[in-house]
Amino acid sequence: MSTFNINLHETIYSLSDALDLVGVNHVHHGKRVAFMAAECAKVQNWSPQDLDTLFKAAILHDCGVSTTSVHNKLAQLEWEHEKDHCKIGASLLKQTPLLAPLANIVLHHHTHWEHLKQLDLPVAVKQQANCIYLVDRVDMLCLRYMNKEPNILLHKERIRDQIIERKASWFCPELVESFLEVSSTDFFWFSLEKEHITGYVSTWSSHDCTQEIDFSELQSIVRIFSYIVDTKSSYTQEHSAGVASLARYLGELHNLPEKRCDMLEIAGLLHDIGKLRVPDEILEKPGKLTPSEYAIMKRHSFDSYDILCKIKGFEEIALWAGDHHECLNGAGYPSLKKKRNLSIEARIITVADIFQALAQQRPYREMLTAKNILIILKKEVAAGKLAADIVNMVEQNLDNCMQKALHCPKLSISRSVPEIN
Repeated sequence: MSTFNINLHETIYSLSDALDLVGVNHVHHGKRVAFMAAECAKVQNWSPQDLDTLFKAAILHDCGVSTTSVHNKLAQLEWEHEKDHCKIGASLLKQTPLLAPLANIVLHHHTHWEHLKQLDLPVAVKQQANCIYLVDRVDMLCLRYMNKEPNILLHKERIRDQIIERKASWFCPELVESFLEVSSTDFFWFSLEKEHITGYVSTWSSHDCTQEIDFSELQSIVRIFSYIVDTKSSYTQEHSAGVASLARYLGELHNLPEKRCDMLEIAGLLHDIGKLRVPDEILEKPGKLTPSEYAIMKRHSFDSYDILCKIKGFEEIALWAGDHHECLNGAGYPSLKKKRNLSIEARIITVADIFQALAQQRPYREMLTAKNILIILKKEVAAGKLAADIVNMVEQNLDNCMQKALHCPKLSISRSVPEIN
């Protein structure tokens, strides 16, 4: 089994950029929550280990949200089914050993303190979950008021009062006092601006030493984000997993080394991570996209590249994922690359992406049979868009390709996930 040298902080930080995209225009929410939570915890002199756990959980606290419709509800102080995304996020995190310790914190990041304090959980977990809940609501109050008047200083006392009103019922009294202390200055509120937040979190991400992890551990982290992407639309469920499965199979048929096949699988899982920025209504539209909608859709492959290229060790993976809509004749996007600039891995991802998408139902068409998919792939070869050798490989192994594209390993996530101990 191959291994990867990964900085876990950096990986979490970069992939959390994808979670920010769900907000479309309301970005950096997770990073602001992490900053505010850390500042509150420092007042209470939490240990470095508890601070680090808090920071990671805060960055990922909304990993159960993939649709813009749900994200829009986050701006409400409370709403029906608000804990669904907490349960989904906790279930996702529980399935990867490196992030499982964050699961209970994420599970309870919308649990009122008056209930949370009575649960049979470690004190640190209760404090971390409630700290995230408190500052998460602060950030959403900021969003609500700044939509009307962008000067945050005009709203800070109003926001602080709303937190005080919920002291002891929603929020731990000690945490409220810590928040009131750190938020008393204008400096705190100015620090929520993008330039400071990204610098603050970047400093945190650089502190973690690079560690060697095996492919299965990395895969378990990546599958969380591919799941988030695929559940954004009911029509794309398991798309990324299918692309990853088929891409790996084609790489093996091409006799690529095991490490390259592992990287192909990661690229397949993450190739559409930039789609989290695309509004739900565009992905779900049953008819042809307007020029404006298509322009929004087209940037997803660039966004995928932009997120992944920031992870050391993912440089090639980022290129392959970002190139999955390029064509050999230069007619693709976003870079108008031609054959000489497209690696064999990028060509494989492109074929796997088209094959798997055609094998799934979409809002504008039914799923296609393997034979009909092959007809379309051959037409793309004739037009100079796809690699003939890879499509020939698909033709020679057509039934297996269909199997790989549709019957792939998947995460089992339930909204009724039990309490995690």
